[in-house]
Amino acid sequence: MGPIAMELRITGRVQGVAYRYWMRAAARARDLAGWVRNRPDGSVSAHIEGERAQVEEMVKDCWAGPGAAAVRNVESRIVPASGEFEDFRIIG
Repeated sequence: MGPIAMELRITGRVQGVAYRYWMRAAARARDLAGWVRNRPDGSVSAHIEGERAQVEEMVKDCWAGPGAAAVRNVESRIVPASGEFEDFRIIG
């Protein structure tokens, strides 16, 4: 089975609590590729690609995030995997 990709929108207290740095470390530990960024509305958005089990595990872990986070919701949707990302990075 090939890689899958998901786009995420995480809301709650997720900015100013190192959420993006936590997500980068968690994604890299699972050998996932993609990006994470802060949004002007206070949410965090991300695009993750990799093997299905690792992607699904990452989405579940996004509900917790780093210790100072208070996640209210994680919206996810499957999108086509582009294969264009070599690693996982913070883009904004």
